[in-house]
Order: sequence, then C-alpha cells, then structure tokens
Amino acid sequence: MEPNYQNLPAPVDDGAAAHLEGRRLPDVSLAATDGGRVSLARLTGRTVAYAYPRTGEPGQPNVVADWDAIPGARGCTPQSCGFRDHHAELTARGVAQVHGLSTQAPAYQREAGGRLHLPFTLLSDESLAFALAARLPTFEAAGQTLLKRLTLVIDDGIVTKVFYPVFPPDRSAADVVAWLDGAGS
Repeated sequence: MEPNYQNLPAPVDDGAAAHLEGRRLPDVSLAATDGGRVSLARLTGRTVAYAYPRTGEPGQPNVVADWDAIPGARGCTPQSCGFRDHHAELTARGVAQVHGLSTQAPAYQREAGGRLHLPFTLLSDESLAFALAARLPTFEAAGQTLLKRLTLVIDDGIVTKVFYPVFPPDRSAADVVAWLDGAGS
C-alpha cells in the first residue's frame, strides 16, 4: 500500500534544476531496458524523461530505514505507473518517446519494467555519467548517489520544460499532460 503523500515531507525547489531549461543535453549513452542504448541528446522529436531515485524491490527493505523522511524520495513506482497509465495521452499529444531514468542497474530496471508492464524503456545512469554531465540534482542515501525526482520535456535534445520538484509523484505524468494541453502544445 502506497503511503498517504500528505504525511510525507514535500521536496522544495532548491534551484538545482534551474540551469536545465533551454539547455542542450550532454551526449551520454545510457543502457536501456530493451537491451539498446539511448542518448537523450540524440533523440528527435519530443521526449519526456522522468528521473527518480529508485524503484523498490519486492520483499526488500527500503535503501535506508527512514526513506519516507527524505523529501521526495518515496513514490517511484507510482510515478512510473502514472507514465504507463498516461502513455497513450502523451503520444497523442506529440510525445515521440518516454523514458524513465535512475541510477539503478539495467538488470534490476528490466525486472521492474516488466513487473510494472511499462510500454517504454527505463534508462540506467548507474555510473552517474549523465547526471554529472547534465548537473542533475542528486542526494545521498546509504552511501549511494540517487537522482532527485524531476521530469524533462526535451525537443530534439534541448530541454523545453523542467518539472522540479515533482510532488506528489503519482501526479507527475498528469502534470505533463496538462502542460502539453496548455503552454506546451
């Protein structure tokens, strides 16, 4: 059962993503769950890429005991399921591709993508090469560097819109659809 987001600390805009809008993304090749490689900088058309800390592993404890106390950490699976559930709406609005992005290993992401029935790929930035090159916002938990939750609308490799911070995470995809229906069309 997902937590009640009203009882979780909301992340605040710390300005860590302010530099992204209007920027060409770095050309970093990332492992994708379909076995291929993807560079967000080289994709043509409109792309939506959402970054998240890590999806939970069934039957395993959270990465740290106080995961829910970290603002914005909880909710990766509901965010991914939201993009799954709104995928047809996104493509109907001209989104050519959707990708999830985390620092988790490709093998785990493949399992999560299959378990969640995602109609798009998850990208692994396990080495943090993309996060460092793009200066994505991150945080540390249990000795791991994890991505803070954000969503990028990318047109031909250039960031058109940044959603940051994202909260609650289960509304992330619906927020993108609403933006596409308004200013983003």
